[in-house]
Amino acid sequence: MAELIRIEDPTDPRLADYVSLRDVQLRRHLEAEHGFFIAEGEKVVRRAVDAGYPVRSFLMAERWLEGLSGELAASPDAPCYVVTEDLAEQVTGFHVHRGALAALERRALPPVDAVLEGARRIVLLEDVVDHTNIGAIFRCAAALGMDAVLLSPRCADPLYRRSIKVAMGAVFSLPWTRLDDWYDAVPALEEAGFVTIALTPDPEAQELAEVVDRGTNGRVCLILGSEGPGLSARWLHSAQIKAGFAMAHGVDSLNVAAAAALAFFVITRD
Repeated sequence: MAELIRIEDPTDPRLADYVSLRDVQLRRHLEAEHGFFIAEGEKVVRRAVDAGYPVRSFLMAERWLEGLSGELAASPDAPCYVVTEDLAEQVTGFHVHRGALAALERRALPPVDAVLEGARRIVLLEDVVDHTNIGAIFRCAAALGMDAVLLSPRCADPLYRRSIKVAMGAVFSLPWTRLDDWYDAVPALEEAGFVTIALTPDPEAQELAEVVDRGTNGRVCLILGSEGPGLSARWLHSAQIKAGFAMAHGVDSLNVAAAAALAFFVITRD
């Protein structure tokens, strides 16, 4: 059982992992330097522990102890800092309305080959830098039956607190990794046997549903770019197929997470 430690001082150094959780720059530096991430909320904490991430510590209000008793029992070497909700807000910088937080150790990312092993339908993201979009894409990918996610080097961190929260822990169940080679990523996936499909609002692009209906040999890689700029010219022109969706009422594009969800539904409907 995790040791319960009640803390009344918001400046207690033992709470350092939880300081200023909304300060993105600080959190990037702190979490990268010490190799951990923050899970927020009872369900997300439970899913992180169930996925086997080692727990550094828990931070929670008294009323959440019973609900997470199993996770506390599974982490006997991790302290559980018990605080009031007001003190949690002072430390984290926001109202922790879900009541429970945990700091967990990061694991080394798997190689691309390991992530692709046995995968049929994957998504490749280029420079999607918004944490909310990353989380939403992971959640949709898991829910709609995608097999894996690959990220370009500049994509936002799927293990950032906001990403995890929006994904509802899907980042723990869906295989993913980052690419080392951005330039040749798309041709390499084609060589690995995937039909590479770049999603684009270009009016000359093919309708995605029609592409899928004609057949893709069972292995598909959907490629999505960042908000605004979209895919780079290199990735767009490296893809075997450029596809999109017919739109109405003068709308020329969708939010990347919305486009991803629609595309996942189309290619997994079989």
